[in-house]
Amino acid sequence: MKDNNVVVVKSKTFALRIIRLYQILNQRHEHIMSKQMLRSGTSIGANVKEAIRGQSRADFFAKLNIALKEASETEYWLELLHESGYIDNEAAYQSIYQECQELISILVAITKAQSQSTL
Repeated sequence: MKDNNVVVVKSKTFALRIIRLYQILNQRHEHIMSKQMLRSGTSIGANVKEAIRGQSRADFFAKLNIALKEASETEYWLELLHESGYIDNEAAYQSIYQECQELISILVAITKAQSQSTL
């Protein structure tokens, strides 16, 4: 997996969007959920980058599975922030939420390939 790989690029782009959203939410005095979203949303790309430098095939897939878990957690925080009214711009929410779901789909596909190769 190279640094120009789709999952690397998308996870970094997503992390930058999460950082900007965190800054907006922080200005609205929402600190708890937005901090959790920031942590999990930026962790996706960090784990993808770690996977690239994995010491083994097992390490590679372990890091990608962590990235998938972080993406799922981020999806949850986005839902809570939206449903509680902190993210009130519907178009912006749908855009970042869809991007998160796209990352989840990509990571599921990659990790599913690993589980099928071990059968």
